[in-house]
Amino acid sequence: MQNPGWSLVVHGGSGVIDRADLKPEQDRAYRAVLAQAAEIGATVLRRGGVALDAVETAIHVLEDDPLFNAGRGAVFTADGRVELDAAIMDGATLAAGAVAGVTRVRNPISAARAVMERSPHVLMAGSGADTFAASEGLAEVEPGYFFVERRWRALEKQLTREGVAVPRRPHGVSEDLAQAALAHDEGKRGTVGVVARDARGHVAAGTSTGGTTGKRWGRVGDSPLIGAGTYASDRSAAVSGTGEGEYFIRLSVARQICALVELKGLSLQAAVDEVIHTELTDLGGQGGVIAVAPDGQMAWAFNTSGMYRARIADGHPLEVAIYKDEP
Repeated sequence: MQNPGWSLVVHGGSGVIDRADLKPEQDRAYRAVLAQAAEIGATVLRRGGVALDAVETAIHVLEDDPLFNAGRGAVFTADGRVELDAAIMDGATLAAGAVAGVTRVRNPISAARAVMERSPHVLMAGSGADTFAASEGLAEVEPGYFFVERRWRALEKQLTREGVAVPRRPHGVSEDLAQAALAHDEGKRGTVGVVARDARGHVAAGTSTGGTTGKRWGRVGDSPLIGAGTYASDRSAAVSGTGEGEYFIRLSVARQICALVELKGLSLQAAVDEVIHTELTDLGGQGGVIAVAPDGQMAWAFNTSGMYRARIADGHPLEVAIYKDEP
């Protein structure tokens, strides 16, 4: 497929995701939400919308679903809190926005876009970012909104293994929903992201995450760091990553992929393979990326046992996959 009118790729995190780990109903649930996110983003692009809108709209689907480690389904910190990170970038202008450690914003990706479009800054963190999001009229929620039973149990297991005291269970949390009960613990590499190319040839990327289970000391990973977990440029590609953030930061994974395309002339697939299967793997890191180029190329690569993923383009049917042995 060459030069489509538009294209879009989605990921819902990489990690320990083997066929034996997921029950049939979990497999179906994840595929259904990935397909929903891809189709909603594609609808924006079919109607002539811009890549940024497609990215934000598709990520909302993933942030609102308790299956994924972003927004409503985010993992807990060692203190029993949810701290959310997100970033978005416009390949046409190199404008970018990000938030880190927010706790009240329902959709962190929209907070990141507000930083990009309605402030002079690129990255805001903590309570200041929450205050800014509220001042811009973004939807806020009570902390109990983010509670997912399986995520809490994952925290208990993690802290017990580390010999760390488990915090008191939050008060007043709602009963676990059937969908939330299907959430799978993919380890420390859960994130969601979307990249898109619109009919005008512009690309955009967005990433959103709850970080790692049991994180402490205000830890921030690669997702909200422009060039590490998120990057977009019309001169090369749009990239969103998922994996062990410390390694993605050290390698500037997203920007490195774009540099290989722009400066060395690699195809998009060759660039993502080089960074993930050679550079990241050689450093000892695990994870994956999705990417789309201004000419419509779509690519993904991961060195884990699975990555929740989907892609769709003008003239190209929807593909949804989870495991390594799928195309």
